[in-house]
Amino acid sequence: MFLYTLISMINYLVNIIVIVVIVQFVLGLLIAFNVVNMHNNAVAAIWKALNAILEPLLRPIRRIMPDTGQIDFSPMVLIVGLNLLMILLSGIAASSAGA
Repeated sequence: MFLYTLISMINYLVNIIVIVVIVQFVLGLLIAFNVVNMHNNAVAAIWKALNAILEPLLRPIRRIMPDTGQIDFSPMVLIVGLNLLMILLSGIAASSAGA
């Protein structure tokens, strides 16, 4: 029962991280297409906060991945990796519940 609760909490945190990655991606597109301006203090503050949250997670992925030019695939790799982690943890919880 404790393992299931722990995995549920980890799943909740993973979902929050995925949402933050998506928000950063959308905000990055809005900035790139000049829909919102980085000279706006609110936009700049949100962008800096999102980068401060995600950079420790994305930096190791960027070091491992080959350079792809202008396209950064590290957020996608992070989301896939977190989902694989949740699949693995769910399998562990299911196998321990059956034992």
